[in-house]
Amino acid sequence: MKLKLLTTLLLFTTGNLLAQITPDGYHLTEERKSTSKINNSNPLSNSILDIIAIGDTVWLGTSRGVSVSFDRGENWTNFFGTNPFGDDNISAIGYDNGTFWAATARTAEGIAGDVPAGTGLKYTTNNGITWTSVPQPIDAAADTTVEYGINIIPALPVTVTEQNLTFDIAFTPGTVWITSFAGGLRKSTDKGESWQRVVLPPDALNSISPDDTLDFCLSPVPGSFCAVGNLNHRVFSVISTDDTTLYVGTADGINKSTDNGISWVKFNHQNQDDPISGNFITALGFNEVTNTIWAATWKAEEPSEYYGVSSSDNGGASWITFLRDERTHNFGFKSFDIIAATDNGAFRSTNQGNSWILPNSIVDEISNVSLNTSVYYSADTEDNTVWLGTNDGLARLDEIILWNGTWKIYFASQPLKAPDETYVYPNPFSPRQEQLKIKYSTGGKDASVTIRIYDFGMNYVRTIIQNAPREKDLEGAPDFWDGKDDIGNTVPNGVYLYRIDVDSDTPLFGKIIVMQ
Repeated sequence: MKLKLLTTLLLFTTGNLLAQITPDGYHLTEERKSTSKINNSNPLSNSILDIIAIGDTVWLGTSRGVSVSFDRGENWTNFFGTNPFGDDNISAIGYDNGTFWAATARTAEGIAGDVPAGTGLKYTTNNGITWTSVPQPIDAAADTTVEYGINIIPALPVTVTEQNLTFDIAFTPGTVWITSFAGGLRKSTDKGESWQRVVLPPDALNSISPDDTLDFCLSPVPGSFCAVGNLNHRVFSVISTDDTTLYVGTADGINKSTDNGISWVKFNHQNQDDPISGNFITALGFNEVTNTIWAATWKAEEPSEYYGVSSSDNGGASWITFLRDERTHNFGFKSFDIIAATDNGAFRSTNQGNSWILPNSIVDEISNVSLNTSVYYSADTEDNTVWLGTNDGLARLDEIILWNGTWKIYFASQPLKAPDETYVYPNPFSPRQEQLKIKYSTGGKDASVTIRIYDFGMNYVRTIIQNAPREKDLEGAPDFWDGKDDIGNTVPNGVYLYRIDVDSDTPLFGKIIVMQ
């Protein structure tokens, strides 16, 4: 199972490490209790950060909790605003032999402004009927060393949860592995009851083993405790490819262990003849069919580095790079095919990266609504079903041939309280960042619909759709406005009105606030 980084949180990975300040008594209490849940025909969030598909079961990590479907997306159970998830975001998900894991985070107020803070991990062994909460791993102030073979390594104690959130989860038999900017790579052999810090090479070394004589400090940043910080101790992604082999992505490259996390060798842009494109590894994936490692390799610090996708079919000894300048967030695999979820679409290759194909269009066969975004966060497949997660909705393809078949699109929105109700979201909205969704009902009938935009003085601005056929069941299928007028200019900030005509019924009106 491929497990990937949720890059929406990466804006916070620079700057000083707050864990150097003072210890904090921030803890979550472990609990084992039933969780109230919300059943719906859609996930609760349109920001689908990660997907795990197993048979008819599909797990989603989203910006509003965890969603799961046990019937290939016909119905969804959503865990959000309830114990143990609260209102936290999901920062990583993982699945291991019947146990589903989710890592959570929230925004916290720090000295230099808002920063992300880890709120722990949750796991369920019974498909979400009950959950166990695990505190975010932190160190005691006295945890200033780590034993590694013949060495006692000085280690910065990470005593708070700020900048210490779990970005990725992987598994080897009996062990859970997690990654964090501040906390580095950690493992647990008792389902989160306790965690051990895992020593990775410092920036100055390309490999370490327990028999080496070593002299460095385990710390992601320099400070009063460690004079030198290591980019290779800022850890973002992890996968396991067999019972003892791990690949770990950091801000200084890809680290490989073949002895279950004891010895490590590092691959980066500077230390190989055929290297990865960049040292900032935001995601890792493994195609079991081709025995190939795939990495989202972003530009880090060196001018020669560049954004791209890097792959290796020889265990990291050499790499081939693809999709130059693309910022990739995740990978999915369907037999020999690779799907790279990027800021510019879901790129797919059927020939190991020699060529890439985007879907022509994604249109729901029932509602005729389109998926109108280019930002893709996640992808997974099961048999002939392809799942794509974006910043603005979830898509399912029952595939016949490459990118062709039956599409179904899921949009999260609040249900209409009455047939004559309408609303838009997000509101206020910024045309430079997203599209406005217009939610309404046809009153339980097939109808022709016209939607027009006016400024606050009722001067005409744009016709969104005119006499467009719409099915009687529009739940979850809005229409869109991109914030432009009839000649293609983005409208200025201000208040706008929209009018919806459903057949010859009384028109519906609503208000829009445009704010750049």
